[in-house]
Amino acid sequence: MFEILNHFQSKYKPLAKEGLRIQGLSMVDPKRKKHVIMISKPFVFDNRKLPKVYDGLEVKSKIEGDLPVEFKVDAKKEYIWAPQRFEQYVDRCADEIRKKFKKPEMSRVEMLDALAFGSFEEHKKKATQLLKEGKIPPFTLN
Repeated sequence: MFEILNHFQSKYKPLAKEGLRIQGLSMVDPKRKKHVIMISKPFVFDNRKLPKVYDGLEVKSKIEGDLPVEFKVDAKKEYIWAPQRFEQYVDRCADEIRKKFKKPEMSRVEMLDALAFGSFEEHKKKATQLLKEGKIPPFTLN
């Protein structure tokens, strides 16, 4: 398992200059002895550059630093990662996001994908399904 972590660290080390910090291995389910690779990163980070699973280990991340105003909500009453929050943020800060990613030609869809865990449409579908199942606080789709 540590070998997998070492491979992950060497492969994704270049992303450290973009704010990626590799925390290490963490056990998330002691009964099933399930481990994950824990990372942290800033909110404005191109999530498309990271896998969700690496060599059989899930990659779990947390956001370091402040969140944009669109995401500063009471997480018990509202779903913090609601799709419209990403859209509002991208619409408000597109130039800033392009500058941060050093991609002046970046489209709205590309920005949404980069910020919304790799695929905005996938995230939107998953959030809508979780809402229907009552597993997340309510939100409205635009």
